[in-house]
Amino acid sequence: MSKKAWLVLEDGSTFEGEAFGAESSAYGEVVFNTSMTGYQEMLTDPSYAGQIVVPTYPLIGNYGINQEDFESRRVQVAGFVVREHCQAPSHGLSTATLHEFLAAQGVPGISGVDTRAITRRLRTQGVMMGIIATDEGPEEALSRLRTLPRYDNMDFVPGVSTPTLYRWDTPTPAGAGRRIVVTDCGLKFNILRNLRKRGCEVIAVPALYTAEAIQELKPNGLVFSPGPGDPALLDYMAATVRGLAGRLPIMGICLGHQVIGRAFGGRTFKLKFGHRGANHPVQNLTTGRVHITAQNHGYALDADSLPPEVEVSHVSLNDGTVEGLRHRSYPIMSIQYHSEASPGPRDSEYLFDQFLEMVHSSDV
Repeated sequence: MSKKAWLVLEDGSTFEGEAFGAESSAYGEVVFNTSMTGYQEMLTDPSYAGQIVVPTYPLIGNYGINQEDFESRRVQVAGFVVREHCQAPSHGLSTATLHEFLAAQGVPGISGVDTRAITRRLRTQGVMMGIIATDEGPEEALSRLRTLPRYDNMDFVPGVSTPTLYRWDTPTPAGAGRRIVVTDCGLKFNILRNLRKRGCEVIAVPALYTAEAIQELKPNGLVFSPGPGDPALLDYMAATVRGLAGRLPIMGICLGHQVIGRAFGGRTFKLKFGHRGANHPVQNLTTGRVHITAQNHGYALDADSLPPEVEVSHVSLNDGTVEGLRHRSYPIMSIQYHSEASPGPRDSEYLFDQFLEMVHSSDV
């Protein structure tokens, strides 16, 4: 028989289920994701560092785990909460079950819980801290949870960023493509794949790289990647943006977008339950066109706090929040959503082309 487990939220609500994956305890901010597929990409997305993820789709693990869909080198979530996990996946590329994958990486899961009830509570009350417990009762787990650090107070970026510079794939032959540096705040590999596919030489660097260190690499363009946590804690990255603004083309994605906004004086705030899923409508204010986008963030930029030199280029049609920026003078663009998808629709991959057009037009 499976071992009993509990998910306990900070408001005292308790959900009893069965342990799978690693039979251990974990805590973090509890969030939900509305994507119907892509659980392997979710699990390996560094933007989920410090969070317990609840997919709203009821059956998870039915196509197993494969070697193609990793978005980082390991599982990044603190814990995983599902209605039902499949123990007999069916897919030609599958090499392991979801249970085996989580167990091998020491990440606990809990199944057999009412994920609809959890989602409704988070939508009503807002995201909150939670704990997965297997070797202690709900009351003891709740008491311990209240002594642990809160998600909002921790900078997760150094823990998910690459410790050293690396090149993605074999470098493009000299002269055949533009050199793009990607500041790794918690990047997904599909960003690197998209740039490499477009003929770029792609170099990933740690988030702590300064503007001077990046300039020494002589890049033609710079991408600030997505990542976890509160952008208000990342003044060191905002300083890097200010140091490079006007010197080379810059693109920001998700957390990178928020850091760019803050670099020019914008403020960020926490959303009640965030945007996490593959079905979020975003409108391009220049063209009027609406795109269905993949999103994963819990903070947003305050449009009223942005200076005149920065204009809002995209907005969410769900709640009107800022989904894109464009600088009026410098070659700088940013988006709150994920142009690289994984999981989610690939409708927004064209934004990499727009960025590279900006790079080409900025070349001296």
